[in-house]
Amino acid sequence: MERVEQLFDNLWQDYIQRLCPSADQVHTLLTEDEPLLNDHIALRTFNLPKVGLDVLAAPFIAIGYQPCGTYHFEGKKLYAEHFEHPNPAAPKVFISELLVGQCSSLLQQAVRDLVKQVPEMAMKDPAFLYGGRLWDIDLATYEMLAAESEYAGWLAAHGFGANHFTVSINQLEQFTEVAEVNHLLEHNGFAINMSGGAVKGSPEEMLEQSSTMADKVPVAFLEGVKQVSGGFYEFAKRYPKSDGELYTGFVAASADKIFESTNSD
Repeated sequence: MERVEQLFDNLWQDYIQRLCPSADQVHTLLTEDEPLLNDHIALRTFNLPKVGLDVLAAPFIAIGYQPCGTYHFEGKKLYAEHFEHPNPAAPKVFISELLVGQCSSLLQQAVRDLVKQVPEMAMKDPAFLYGGRLWDIDLATYEMLAAESEYAGWLAAHGFGANHFTVSINQLEQFTEVAEVNHLLEHNGFAINMSGGAVKGSPEEMLEQSSTMADKVPVAFLEGVKQVSGGFYEFAKRYPKSDGELYTGFVAASADKIFESTNSD
């Protein structure tokens, strides 16, 4: 587990410093006697060979993770898989990719031009997972991508890193419901993602989730720095299956709405 913990620690440091500084405050608000349990992280990419889902999954597979589920988001033109480690204490990993070929020719060309800038060797070192952007981009390209696909704009601006971490509500003592966590966060000034309702999913689906809206963070474009939507913090409550074990998968309809945590105002 040492290699797993090291990788997630690096991902966490990048996440709270670059993508979601407010996560540190949320973390402090919810931490009890025991350290918070991270249910899962999510990573975004483009489905081009140099940077595709398989490339992001490889460093996790190298430390014992295995593919456990596939998901399709037709409206957003995304495909995703989730990965689990044999040790249930290890966070799950949800990796999605934009199906670039289904997008406009303008978006396809812009994304290919960005990915062309990625040095081949950069993707061989697992540190790329929390290394941020491996290309330069101008504001006009970012705005064009974001207008067609919020996901493409986000990824083009930020590059690689954890889009979100997720607090497991199952291990909290003070709170047992997602709605209670939402109430605490709202009381402390955090905006909750209301797309599809504040709480997404249901006990019947064996998973309930909610999330904050993404922080606005500074991103360097060729023309200068601009504040754009960064990362967010998610909260998940899992329910037991008929065998008594907690459900470990994801609900596509809920995940679809969680993606919208990075939507701009």
